[in-house]
Amino acid sequence: MEIAVKFFGVFRGISGKSKLTVKFENATVSLKDTIEKIVEEMPRLKRVLVDPELEDPRPNTLILVNAKEISVLNGLETMLKDKDEVVFISVLHAG
Repeated sequence: MEIAVKFFGVFRGISGKSKLTVKFENATVSLKDTIEKIVEEMPRLKRVLVDPELEDPRPNTLILVNAKEISVLNGLETMLKDKDEVVFISVLHAG
């Protein structure tokens, strides 16, 4: 299974990528599983993607799955399918 991931804002700068494909052996995975795999593969992203106190990416990030904000889906427990697209948009601004 493959999930297409896009990064915007500081996430693009830190990862050095605008797009990424995350591959899984499982047929179904959650958004949370996908985020864990991304930060495992790109540890530098963890400090800006995941809030250290809450261990949750939502305070720092607008997350879309197939163009829908995850709050209208099932949050981090949203189940992903092959070829789904996940977009991370930073709500942090540098000045």
